Amino acid sequence: MLMKAASQSLTEQLAGRFAERIRTRLLVPGARLPSVRQCAQQQGVSPATVVAAYDHLLAQGLVEARRNRGFFVREAVAPAAAPAHAPGLPGNAAPASFNSFAWLMARRGQAPVSATALIRGMFHKISNKPQPGMGTFPPEWLESNFMAGAVRKVTTTRALHAFSLEYGEPMGDSGLRRALANKLVGTLGVPASPEQIITSVGATHALDIVSRTLLRPGDPVMVEEPGWAVEFARLNALGMRLLPVPRRADGPDLDVMARYCEAHKPKLFVSVSVFHNPTSYCLTPGSAHRILQLAHQHDFHIVEDDTYSHIAPEHATRLSVLDGLRRTIYVSGFAKILAPNWRIGFIAAPPDLVEQLLDTKLLATLTTPALLEKALALCIEQGQLRRHAERIRTRLDGARSRSVKLALQAGCRFAAEPAGLFGWVDTGVDTDALAQRMLDEGYLLAPGALFHAEGTPSTLMRINFATTQEPEFWKKFSELARRM
Repeated sequence: MLMKAASQSLTEQLAGRFAERIRTRLLVPGARLPSVRQCAQQQGVSPATVVAAYDHLLAQGLVEARRNRGFFVREAVAPAAAPAHAPGLPGNAAPASFNSFAWLMARRGQAPVSATALIRGMFHKISNKPQPGMGTFPPEWLESNFMAGAVRKVTTTRALHAFSLEYGEPMGDSGLRRALANKLVGTLGVPASPEQIITSVGATHALDIVSRTLLRPGDPVMVEEPGWAVEFARLNALGMRLLPVPRRADGPDLDVMARYCEAHKPKLFVSVSVFHNPTSYCLTPGSAHRILQLAHQHDFHIVEDDTYSHIAPEHATRLSVLDGLRRTIYVSGFAKILAPNWRIGFIAAPPDLVEQLLDTKLLATLTTPALLEKALALCIEQGQLRRHAERIRTRLDGARSRSVKLALQAGCRFAAEPAGLFGWVDTGVDTDALAQRMLDEGYLLAPGALFHAEGTPSTLMRINFATTQEPEFWKKFSELARRM
């Protein structure tokens, strides 16, 4: 809240608030600021204060005034033209450019929260309050003693000399790859040998290795929609054409996939089969078999992102299990369940792709740090990671129950059956506009537009069940939603 008794004037405080949001891309280039009257009402200040604050932003070169239209965040680069719609697809679905997201929102006079804003929010806290839009467990949930013990065991002077004075194994620590192979085969049924596993700097890096190996700029890629905005942005930055496939409770819309295959001949399909982000849907066996038939018929690969495997049922349907790692490439990591800053992920790939994927990894990072990989191998082999994940799952079940109850009391409706870490919630109001207002209260939301390849306005938002258990958040949410 703006404070009259603060060392800065109300004008300076308001200008500083908008400047910070612009610099962290919570307000993206091209986004329109609230009108003077609207901003004055929202912030509880006079219109003159708002005018003065906007003048400060103009002077700093952060915004520009457009005659009879208002104040807009200055464009860092020229906006990309919206791509042409693909013919014959439902709902005007088309290959999408994520660069068009900010441009489309700006044209609609909205100020979206960007994908990178949520990433930056991991490092630069909006406030000390639990953040409903974040994609990770709270730090206190991940605290443990066994991780420190594992690190101590692998950092004796003799051990450090043995593996720290050389680059190490290009594919990753052999001990970790053996432990991962045992876990994949024995627990999930993914038939991967240690020779098919390559470690990476987190799951996002693993996805990037696959994309850079199999794709070239301009290649069409099928992605699930709703889906994760960071993946949309990453593929777009590589110059790919996105083909959004509606995600349903049983899996992707197979009719749309089939038409994309005929019209565009995609090279890749990126899927979260288990606890899909943001809906928490899980793939059914029937849908999985049909997807694999399409992949074989139309000659494309499937990247299966199993980021949430540690909190998911082991018997859940996975494409990599049914396919046997022939057209599927399995990707996962440990940031969600263990330690975000350890940045350990991995790829389990078909044998004929391993050398190509390894070449891409070598060009980017040469190798990956062995110290934490060795420590993680110990955590897996000694059963500590498994027991830790079981505790997290139990705690999450209780949190989900409390969060669902509060969301329903606040007037929300769940667009997907609550499961996993995330809830896909229909608020009944424009969540882009709501997100900007909730920022003033110290809460970072994940509005529905983030999860659509072209930033389609939405009344939906993704919530994190672990961080939405407090009545204070829902009370403020209800208060602001009623005013819209």
